Amino acid sequence: MTQEDKELLLKDLCARLPYNVIIDPVDCGKAILIGIKDGGLLLFDTIHKKEYDKPWDIEYIKPYLRPMSSMTEEEFESLKEYSGLKYDQLDLASFQNGAYKCLDFYLSEVPSYIVILVFDWLNKNHFDYRGLIERGLAIKVTKENNPYKTLKT
Repeated sequence: MTQEDKELLLKDLCARLPYNVIIDPVDCGKAILIGIKDGGLLLFDTIHKKEYDKPWDIEYIKPYLRPMSSMTEEEFESLKEYSGLKYDQLDLASFQNGAYKCLDFYLSEVPSYIVILVFDWLNKNHFDYRGLIERGLAIKVTKENNPYKTLKT
């Protein structure tokens, strides 16, 4: 993993910290990110219901994230309602297929308080808006592989 990848993943995980992002620590099942200490990630082991004894190096974990293409019409409407986004020129298909272009639009055309709410909603709902799945830094959530639907903490 390059230094750039490590920094991108850490930046992304910091933003997701309040939202119980599920992590796959190498060969250890599923865990929830609960903090960051001394450059390592503090994880909660969901199988044994306890915190791991030591922080994990970022190279050995991958978060479970949803691709932008999996966003439903209902979720898109929820995003617009949550953020106060009123722009009708954005539709679900363009958001799903051109997520990065749409996010560039948000950053350049929408007031900053709305931008913050958009990213907050995307983090809360575990969407990959940074392209981590494509870079091999995250695990793609599918209907068959959705730990957010089945995991009890």
